[in-house]
Amino acid sequence: MSVLTVENQVFSIRVLESQLINSGAMMKKITKLMIICGIVAVISISDMQQVCAQEEVVMLNDVPAKARSYTAALQLRDTAKIKRVESLISTHINQVREWHNAHPASSIPEGINPVNGMKLSELDRQIIADSAMPSLVHETLMTGLRKELNEAQVEVILDKYTVGKVAATINSYKAIIPNLSVKEEGTILAFLKEAREMAIDYKTMKQISAIFEIYKSKVERYLDSNGRNWLALYQAYTQRTKQMQN
Repeated sequence: MSVLTVENQVFSIRVLESQLINSGAMMKKITKLMIICGIVAVISISDMQQVCAQEEVVMLNDVPAKARSYTAALQLRDTAKIKRVESLISTHINQVREWHNAHPASSIPEGINPVNGMKLSELDRQIIADSAMPSLVHETLMTGLRKELNEAQVEVILDKYTVGKVAATINSYKAIIPNLSVKEEGTILAFLKEAREMAIDYKTMKQISAIFEIYKSKVERYLDSNGRNWLALYQAYTQRTKQMQN
């Protein structure tokens, strides 16, 4: 099964949740868990290994090795520049980790999400805690990268931080909406790039994915407000997929 298919499994979970919420159904934890498990069960072992590999990439303990890996993707020839870029990345990753480790989810009181009224999950609370990290950490990295690199090279580094989620997600939208217009694609891509830059300030793959989920919701609201029907589009896509498999 391809990465695109795995991305689409995530879309299907979110569509099912949306349908249940819109119909007034109560999403109890056990019900939600059964839905997710029912969908994720179709993901192959190789896909799960890929997810685990992504988690390992994000959580790699050897920060200098990670910085070298990210920078190597640029194929720079200037040794001094390479060292400066590696230093920027290492410093940023260490600061993100230090903040994360010093501000666990338990530092945020239990409560509800004021948007949907549901109890804050541990992941929600950890994201809230990590989002309070001083903005200077992010600004120092981005200013430094843009001083050393052109914009295309900066995007390569951000993609390394977020394991290529921008490309995977835009490809999912293109598969679901075959007649996606140039304007729509540009708007969606802009949302996803915002998600990518925000996500680099979080430590784990679960957090990075959660940040992208925020922007996927923005994308789907944008589509709905511009004459599209996201649920109908996704249902049509699943029908096409089933027909191709038969």
